[in-house]
Amino acid sequence: MFNDDVQGTAGVAIAGLLGAVRAQGRPMIDFPKQKIVVAGAGSAGIGVVNAARKTMARMLGNTEHAFDSAKSQFWVVDANGLITDERENIDPDALPFARNTNEAGRQGLREGSSLVEVVRQVRPDVLFGLSGVGGLFSKEVLEALKGSTSAKPAIFAMSNPTKNAECTPEEAFSIVGDNIIFASGSPFRDVDLGNRQIGHSNQGNNMYLFPGIGLGTLLSGSRIISDGMLQAAAERLAAYMTEDEVLKGMIFPPISKIRDITKEVAAAVVKEAIEEDLAEGYRDIDARELQKICQNEEEVLEYVENSMWSPEYPTLVYKRD
Repeated sequence: MFNDDVQGTAGVAIAGLLGAVRAQGRPMIDFPKQKIVVAGAGSAGIGVVNAARKTMARMLGNTEHAFDSAKSQFWVVDANGLITDERENIDPDALPFARNTNEAGRQGLREGSSLVEVVRQVRPDVLFGLSGVGGLFSKEVLEALKGSTSAKPAIFAMSNPTKNAECTPEEAFSIVGDNIIFASGSPFRDVDLGNRQIGHSNQGNNMYLFPGIGLGTLLSGSRIISDGMLQAAAERLAAYMTEDEVLKGMIFPPISKIRDITKEVAAAVVKEAIEEDLAEGYRDIDARELQKICQNEEEVLEYVENSMWSPEYPTLVYKRD
């Protein structure tokens, strides 16, 4: 089993963050260079930060130095402001991401610095919200994001329902400018930017991942769902979009493609389970045969597709008396 609120949300968030790197015209491998300000230090927020850190470290080689380097890319802000090592009674889950006080001071920040101050001083590539506080990304905060070192900053207002979103796409595009990436946890309409341009409102819905994660785990016969399997799912979702789509600011595919997305995600999960020697096989296909199947991308996709349930029903004919 896995926790969809933590791992599902985190997986979709990672896919969105990787997609944002692509939308900025850079390869996904540049993800560890992203400066990310996170608003919200609850279970979902810290879950995302932990997953993002592991993804960065994985890209950097999974060494102790890689984990330390990845940790330095995050600035976590909660209701009491920037979390530093001076914070009293700090949540153990947030402790690894507490900024060093001296380092924060060199950046013009301190324990409890406001979100506006942090955004202004850090000039992040990504502003990520999982605070549950509607309107947290105020005009002042969004104005501060104009100073981002990225030519195309990303705004993730992921809290839901709609009333809890940190900002709306209209607010983001009108204040920060047309050249941004916007994603939310709730459904919003795209924004008409004029001149036949569309500001895409990407919805990071957990349904992109959890069916594929469940199906891939089942078909691999793995007894656990590893961090690597979850990351493989997120990376496959991020890679699903075409280059042309991401450059237009589209970082999540249309929901209408959910069956194909599920197939792709499940295949990635099966392959990762094999890679980590976790797969035990499923029904009449043992681990050895599954390993052979996974050597060919088309075969593993076919294996997954043939195992998917199709909701097709016979036509009912009503007989009149």
